[in-house]
Amino acid sequence: MIITTTPSVEGRAIREYKGIAFGEVITGVNFMKDLGAGLRNFFGGRSAGYEEELQKARKEALAELEQRAGAMGANAVIGVDIDYEVLGADNGMLMVTASGTAVVVD
Repeated sequence: MIITTTPSVEGRAIREYKGIAFGEVITGVNFMKDLGAGLRNFFGGRSAGYEEELQKARKEALAELEQRAGAMGANAVIGVDIDYEVLGADNGMLMVTASGTAVVVD
């Protein structure tokens, strides 16, 4: 499966448009990562725990996008966009959404 942010796949013709495909992940950050991030916020520096959680969620959202596009009969997803949001009363949840156009290319 080809996944790209560009509106086409270089050197390959789009034969069929299957529709918009999405991959969504909503994840919470556990107490220890939240505590570590709070200390980093106070003292400065990067939050490895949050960065790991973000990378994991992004990877899972792209995998879900690929699976859903494949179920639609696509062999590529073009124009991929990844969005990030925080959710919940205390902003303790992270949502990562990957979307793009599922297509069949030569």
